Amino acid sequence: MAQVIVVGGGLAGLSAAHTLLERGANVLLLDKQGFMGGNSTKATSGINGAGTDSQRDLGIPDSAKIFFDDTKKSARELARDDLIRVLTGRSGDAVNWLQNVFGLDLSKVSRLGGHTHPRTHRGDAQFPGMVITYAQMERLEDLAVSNPDRVKIHKKARVTKLLKDESGAVYGVEYTYKGKTETAYGPVILATGGYAADFSETSLLKKHRPEYWNLPTTNGEHCTGDGQKLAMAIGGSAIDLEKVQVHPTGLVDPKDPEAKVKFLAAEALRGVGGLLLDNEGKRFVDELQHRDYVTGKMWENGKYPIRLVLNGNASKDIEWHCKHYVGRGLMKRFDSGEALAKEFGLAPEVLKKTFDDYNISVRTQKDPFGKKFFQGVWKFDDYFNVAVMTPVLHYTMGGLEIDAESRVVGTNGKPIPGLFAAGEVAGGVHGANRLGGSSLLGCVVFGRVSGDSASAYLLQTTSAVIQKAGGRLGSLAGQLAPAPSASSAPATPAAAAPAAAPASSSSPGEYTLADVAKHTSKDDVWVVIDGQVLDVTSFLPDHPGGEKAIMLYAGRDATEEFNMLHDPKVIPRYAPDSVIGRVKA
Repeated sequence: MAQVIVVGGGLAGLSAAHTLLERGANVLLLDKQGFMGGNSTKATSGINGAGTDSQRDLGIPDSAKIFFDDTKKSARELARDDLIRVLTGRSGDAVNWLQNVFGLDLSKVSRLGGHTHPRTHRGDAQFPGMVITYAQMERLEDLAVSNPDRVKIHKKARVTKLLKDESGAVYGVEYTYKGKTETAYGPVILATGGYAADFSETSLLKKHRPEYWNLPTTNGEHCTGDGQKLAMAIGGSAIDLEKVQVHPTGLVDPKDPEAKVKFLAAEALRGVGGLLLDNEGKRFVDELQHRDYVTGKMWENGKYPIRLVLNGNASKDIEWHCKHYVGRGLMKRFDSGEALAKEFGLAPEVLKKTFDDYNISVRTQKDPFGKKFFQGVWKFDDYFNVAVMTPVLHYTMGGLEIDAESRVVGTNGKPIPGLFAAGEVAGGVHGANRLGGSSLLGCVVFGRVSGDSASAYLLQTTSAVIQKAGGRLGSLAGQLAPAPSASSAPATPAAAAPAAAPASSSSPGEYTLADVAKHTSKDDVWVVIDGQVLDVTSFLPDHPGGEKAIMLYAGRDATEEFNMLHDPKVIPRYAPDSVIGRVKA
């Protein structure tokens, strides 16, 4: 089969796969995890775009040129104009593509740190990264069922080697799958993510930023720099590997403050007006500055614990996030300024003065910390949502060197034929510092660019690739039948979606909540969702949100939290075997 091999099933890999299908190429997607999505599903603030339909509807006078200037300023001395031009110039089309092709709601637009205009898009509910990634993931899985000649997906498939011929071109991969070493042939798109959880013996993080080694991370355990190492092993060039972003607002769990993996407090929480206050109840930074700047000010201030505080207006604007964090025990709600002051251990007048001083900045538009964008005055007689913050490893700006066509560049300065990269595995796109909201954007834009480039390369070189692979690719003729566009494919065709057997057909048990409460260990964990009892023990290692997200609700009814995050079809689609019965009336 003439195909392009996509390594990694996060948003970059999925965007590449859908683009390949739109261009008429066939796809083999390999993901080492048991569940696709990667870190993309965790993105909480939104996706950037300039000149989008949503911005025009809201009267926001943004442009790709303004976005370019903001991104270049954030990238500083490492700015790559060619890559920034692609990222920002194709940003509007990327957001519109998601809305038009996948039917996504990205109608809410906010301003994050370092942006001169509101351009970070999200919908009314759920984490935007999860919504965007799941839409593409489910569409691709449906196509793999309904059209297996065009799309193949192998999960728990770890790529161990890139195959390179005597001319220097990449023509396939070796990978382990179901206990065997397999070989696949075709051009390769690497979309394997970053290395901000690379605590292995060959850690890029430890080699290039050892001082960050002991920091907590927001990344899943899969983020170990696999793609970077694979490409470097065959002569790929890596750049800016020392540029690792430490995000200022990781959520500290009061029950497990030393946890290595932490949930991220969305930058949108500060975008809607949240304030960072030290243990004296005082501001110390412009909350909307670049991430590395805010992190530096937190370390410089050193008056811990540092809390993120949202007033009533900010809480209402981002209500879903607050409810989610409160539900996980990571955020607390206080119904008055007095109650909030008590939480700080301060006299009420101390906190009130902080609010009064801030209101002066709002009225005069002059802030001692240089803040330029405000979201209204603060009242002491209000309600507040509050969480303790700590800096966390979040994103790696460094990675494989690519050109504006997503081709991986070799150490000789020339593109390696047949090898492309998209998403966090690619370095240089964001320079020295990434703007909030540009991670998802980079995945979609360069996923699309890599899909375009790889499909063009496939068409141009198929005869040579077939010859190099000993004819095992088959003839191109007839293989690349006209593909239905992603826009014409149903989002969730009933015939293609894996169906779950009713719980009663395999395990008609009924259990009381007291029965469920006995199963709370990692070796034996049950939860209740919408009246169904689930044994999620075997699913625990594959859960994209990590084990902790499930263990918080071990032995309990997780219906409210689950339904906040997931579509009802998630259980029958991804975990039908987990249903063991129902709650006894």
